[in-house]
Amino acid sequence: MRQAFPMPPEYRDIQIRAQETQRNLLLSMVDSMPEQLYRLAAAPGQRDFAQQIHHAANADVFIVSRYILGWDSLPFRADTAAVFNTRAGLHEFVSRAYAFSLQTLKGQAGEDRQTTIWYFGQKMPKWMIWDELNQHTVWTAGQIVANFRAQGMAPPPFLYF
Repeated sequence: MRQAFPMPPEYRDIQIRAQETQRNLLLSMVDSMPEQLYRLAAAPGQRDFAQQIHHAANADVFIVSRYILGWDSLPFRADTAAVFNTRAGLHEFVSRAYAFSLQTLKGQAGEDRQTTIWYFGQKMPKWMIWDELNQHTVWTAGQIVANFRAQGMAPPPFLYF
């Protein structure tokens, strides 16, 4: 079990900023990759560019709906033909996924954030799941950089500078 300790309410603001940064990073990648390269993978066995972006954003949708809210279904399904093949479709999916997760995070009751649940074989408080999501997105975004490099392109600029 991960150590379950109370997190001050102000920490939510840091997690909101992390969610907004994740959204902006993924959207900058969507906007920087030429649409005709969306279905190319950087290496054998890797998801293609559109699948990588979808995977990162869809993790938010799945994990927030299943583990934070306790739902048995997703709040919406993507039109994968549009998501995987068009900038507009991929952009809309990322935007919608993060609108859902941000709305949930901003509205999550303090008591619910402290509730300890089973999460992929570990017990942890729900507030910590938001940090796990951030790490997943950063990990996945790092892999997406290879999609740009494989095409001889630089990834979009680092957002902090």
